[in-house]
Amino acid sequence: MNEQKQNDSIERNRPETTSLSSSFETNSTSTASTQRVLIVTAVDAEKEAVLRGLGDQAARFDVIAAGVGPASAAAGTAAALAFASAAAGTNALAQGSAAPSEPDAAQASAASSRPGPLAGTGLTPAYTLVVGAGIGGGFPGRADVGSLVVADAMVAADLGSQTPDGFLSVDELGFGSSRVAADAVLAARLRHELQRAGLAVSGGTAVTVSTATGTAETAAELLRRVPDAAAEGMEGFGVATAAQQFGVPALELRAISNAVGPRNRDAWRIKDALDALQAASSILREVLTS
Repeated sequence: MNEQKQNDSIERNRPETTSLSSSFETNSTSTASTQRVLIVTAVDAEKEAVLRGLGDQAARFDVIAAGVGPASAAAGTAAALAFASAAAGTNALAQGSAAPSEPDAAQASAASSRPGPLAGTGLTPAYTLVVGAGIGGGFPGRADVGSLVVADAMVAADLGSQTPDGFLSVDELGFGSSRVAADAVLAARLRHELQRAGLAVSGGTAVTVSTATGTAETAAELLRRVPDAAAEGMEGFGVATAAQQFGVPALELRAISNAVGPRNRDAWRIKDALDALQAASSILREVLTS
């Protein structure tokens, strides 16, 4: 979610801490028997737009509002993934399936090589895909206001260090990676189907920032760091990193509400972006359930 969401909307739609567990308790039985898709938004306004788009297929998805910014997004996504995996294991036991501690050889091999919390547990992720979805900024000439971006990659564009010679990314510092690749096949398929539906969509990188861009200088600096940047948000890299830790592929879907650059509240089109997010979610539903 770009900074250009009104503060009162963020406060009004801030997720309750109890909503996460209740969401998965509702779907725990189906989670155990059918792998599902987790969609992560920042605030309830985005979550509701996604749910409207999913329509009568919403029961096949879990949609949460994890909070604003990369830290909240990563924490909320990881909690959802962990809760669902544990619930799936519990239900498998209740239904007389093999215990999570006794996986078959293929599951054991996958679990031992999987990064993050599931490593060595024998648990299998309850989700086949995690989608970070919301509204955000678009880089002029690459993603117009009212259009959509299905990212090829999610990059933490301000994760690094300032030096006398300029910015160094966490990659250049040797402290890890600021980039998570999207599921290339699903991203391409979703863009294709959105285009077939008559919706304007582009690819490129979705950059994640902790402070939303408000000047032309900052926008230019982001493009210097990430030449193929198409959209700016505040959660995508956090969502994708949590998914990566659990060994689950990720996508990022952004509906563009404003141009990345000088801050101009009069030019924001939040309602149009939410409408575009709803329309895109109906296509996402068709792509992921067909």
